[in-house]
Amino acid sequence: MHNLHTALVTALSPHHREIKVSTPHSLGILAASSPPSAGRFHGGYDMAVVKPLLRFLRATGAPFMVNAYPFYGLTNDTLDYALFRMNDGVMDNATGLVYANMLDAQLDAVHSAMRRLGFSDVDIVVAETGWPSAGEYWEVGAGAVLARDYNKNAIRHLGSGVGTPLMPNRTFELSIFSLFDENLKPGPVSERNFGLYHADMTPVYDAGILTVPQEVVGTKVTPAAAPAPRRWCVPKPAADEVALQVNIDFVCGQGGIDCGAIRPGGACFDPNNVQAHAAYAMNLYFQSNGQHAFDCDFGETGVVTTVDPSYASCKFT
Repeated sequence: MHNLHTALVTALSPHHREIKVSTPHSLGILAASSPPSAGRFHGGYDMAVVKPLLRFLRATGAPFMVNAYPFYGLTNDTLDYALFRMNDGVMDNATGLVYANMLDAQLDAVHSAMRRLGFSDVDIVVAETGWPSAGEYWEVGAGAVLARDYNKNAIRHLGSGVGTPLMPNRTFELSIFSLFDENLKPGPVSERNFGLYHADMTPVYDAGILTVPQEVVGTKVTPAAAPAPRRWCVPKPAADEVALQVNIDFVCGQGGIDCGAIRPGGACFDPNNVQAHAAYAMNLYFQSNGQHAFDCDFGETGVVTTVDPSYASCKFT
């Protein structure tokens, strides 16, 4: 990973920050995951492998990638909990937080394990999640309707900006496993039936991402895509204040960018602290330059969010 990152820097500088180097992990890396606040990595592995990896990810602004599968952790009693349906929830007695779905609990267990090593600021990406459309008679929950519901709800929930109990107000990138059924894969029936499409390319079900042409006077047209969500650039929670002040000075020194709102008397002057002023300035630069992810990098101190940071009369346009 170090070598690949170095090659990207050499070949693409200064645009290498647009490509991140990471690697996915199964939840088997956790020695404990219940309750979520007790999450920790396996002893020995945590210090020898995970901590150096997280140090690299923080330094390069790359995310920690996990494969999260509630299907493999459910029972008949927790099916609704795994599928994002109405349920009584599960309380983490150590924090008093109540979990309404199993995926949130899995992600927070990973977050807790990272926090124990001092890396709670590294983003988490769901590299894989999914649900089988068919399974053995003894595999609880396998079925096309349940697979559709899980994937549709996972996409909606992780992209909503609600976040998890330990990571509120966040969106999470996720990839659905998988595009196609793997009809030659060994193991239980479920292993061959995670696809959105059968092996013959016919759809198994619609998880809410397929578009169906509409008939209009004999001509097929595709419905207009939903507008892209609005985005803002804000400092990472653990960003160094000295670095944030450098960001403010850089942005406000640009010609054509007006930082009057964070000067005395301005609508965003209060609260009068570096974190708040940097948020306004960094977002102003991000918006002025076309909302490219690399315009929110700021030496890896910025992060793009879909949660509007505006407050009172201070508007983050």
